[in-house]
Amino acid sequence: MSDVAFFRPDSDGRVTPLPYARSLWAPGTLNGPAVCALAAHTAESEFAEPGFRAARFTIDLFKVAREAPTETRTRLLRAGGRIRVAEVDVVQYPDDTPGSGTSEGGAEVVVARATTVFLRESQNPPGQRWQRPAQASTFHPPAGPIDDYAPRFSSDAADTDAADTGAAEVGDWDDDMRRHQNGLRKRVWTRAAPAVAGAELTPFVRAAISAESTSLIGNWGSSGIGFINCDLTVALSRLPRGERIGVEADTHTEHDGISVSTAGLYDVDGMWGVGMVTAVNNAAAEIDFTSVDLHGRYREA
Repeated sequence: MSDVAFFRPDSDGRVTPLPYARSLWAPGTLNGPAVCALAAHTAESEFAEPGFRAARFTIDLFKVAREAPTETRTRLLRAGGRIRVAEVDVVQYPDDTPGSGTSEGGAEVVVARATTVFLRESQNPPGQRWQRPAQASTFHPPAGPIDDYAPRFSSDAADTDAADTGAAEVGDWDDDMRRHQNGLRKRVWTRAAPAVAGAELTPFVRAAISAESTSLIGNWGSSGIGFINCDLTVALSRLPRGERIGVEADTHTEHDGISVSTAGLYDVDGMWGVGMVTAVNNAAAEIDFTSVDLHGRYREA
């Protein structure tokens, strides 16, 4: 099992963030995939049941998570015959001193709240329904196996006229983010790390972690990424297969400092879900990927 993970379990029932969880937005903060990973791991560990499948994961990111002791609190909101709904709070203790009080008005801070919907598996109803034809897909994974944790990126070819008409060609895959800082449609082929060291990385948790890249792929433009997402919703018609997941920008709209992005989610066998994020202007801390070297993090992995 890989030594790479977002968190390390502690003896007091909490977890401690590991370097892989660090964010580029500001020192001492955690990235979105880390928070999603912990919430999804907790929901599945405590509430999954045979015959039910996680079909939707929605997380609201209330505050920037810090490099601080972290724990989760859970509630089962519904336990029906076809639908189960569970809620997970991600709670932090910035001063690591329960009961001492902080500037937040108490020792604990709820940084995120996630809802997971588990649906009973059965048969599809009769009849035919439209689906995007497989031959119309513009997502095709890189050829050959990839053994490291570094994501691979692809942008549409830089033909402005073609891009405007939706007929742009798909560019090559590589791991150099500088080459993809543009205003074109993007996609990523990513490999998730386990949520907690020593815990199995399940397909559902992998889906939640990788789908958080919907924000990156949708909001990354020609000067960097200046929108920060305040949520993530991932909807799954099946669980992803294999170690890597593809995220391809599908729609993006922005007005008055607010953006909405959706992405198609893929594995080697095709599309299995959709990601959606809303985001708010964070240009004061915009991340310019032409000046950020991420290779150290993936070399560690």
